[in-house]
Amino acid sequence: MAPVRQIQVTFDCADPERVARFWCDVLGYVLPDGYASACVDPHGVGPRLYFQKVPEGKVVKNRVHLDVRVGTGLVGEERLAALEAECARLLPLGATRLYLLPADDENESCLVMQDIEGNEFCLD
Repeated sequence: MAPVRQIQVTFDCADPERVARFWCDVLGYVLPDGYASACVDPHGVGPRLYFQKVPEGKVVKNRVHLDVRVGTGLVGEERLAALEAECARLLPLGATRLYLLPADDENESCLVMQDIEGNEFCLD
């Protein structure tokens, strides 16, 4: 059996093109030729994201979510400043800030947010 070389993360949503544009803006991804409901890393490093239309709305917390890694290697106030700066950039795109998970003995702080259809993600 050949090893898996790539993955695609698929989101159920009501408006795939709108959600794809949101995530392209968040991650610096681009829409691939011929696909308004997907986005790809222009450098070929990150996974492809695909957005599929479903009739039902979101009703519970995501079991899987994306972590947008903006604070990697940072700690304390420097990390919080990076998270807050990214949050400020994403709010005008339609993201919603939910709450800050403060640092503890095991983890650094992260900021929990929602995309334009209510899917949770973290600024980490």
